[in-house]
Amino acid sequence: MLELRNLEAYIGENRVLRGVSLEVPKGSSVTVLGANGAGKSSLISVISGLRSATRGTVMLEGREIQNLQSYQIARLGVATVPEGRRTFVDMSVADNLVMGAFLPRGRKNLTQTMDEVLTLFPVLKERLTQRAGTLSGGEQQMLAIGRALMSRPSLLILDELSLGLAPVIVQEIYRVLAEVRNRITMLLVEQSVEMALKNSTYAYILETGRIVREGPSAELLRDPAIEEAYLGMKKCENQGRSQ
Repeated sequence: MLELRNLEAYIGENRVLRGVSLEVPKGSSVTVLGANGAGKSSLISVISGLRSATRGTVMLEGREIQNLQSYQIARLGVATVPEGRRTFVDMSVADNLVMGAFLPRGRKNLTQTMDEVLTLFPVLKERLTQRAGTLSGGEQQMLAIGRALMSRPSLLILDELSLGLAPVIVQEIYRVLAEVRNRITMLLVEQSVEMALKNSTYAYILETGRIVREGPSAELLRDPAIEEAYLGMKKCENQGRSQ
């Protein structure tokens, strides 16, 4: 469904993507892992049309999209759940969800999709008239995902899904995403290595703008080098917080 070939991009004079190539097959759940500054946000910006690539191609279902505007890419069925959620905090939960259905493909099935989203996230149904800004962090993340699903996307991009959330909330959100994975292709961009690998089919590791490792998620999860470099570091961080 999505294919990147030799993608390069700059922020000012800094090259943030260095020949990135990856594939997200239709019906799959692919994750891109990397620390802060690895180039993950720049990668999403290029895919969604918010940043221009200086070299390379972005293909969506066989069509080049790297020169399209972000609204044009959204119309092709790409929805992004941004880092930090970015809900409309002064609007109600219901209005936030309706805003997600502004594209024709969303408006056409608004009532049906709203019912589906509220079934996936029952807590949102209880808070439809509540201002989004009064929700907890986990509830706002659910709202951001629900808003993206309202557009009935064919490709859902999730940026730092687990950032700042309690593990139990992250597990619940991934459980919900597993329910829609059979009809929506997903690209997860994460720092939370273990959770992302357990909930994806294939993974790429991004360091300083380059893909340095890739493979089936289950294999990377069992790889001692990955565990030492990423999972071990995460465990140390968690132990430090608990002391």
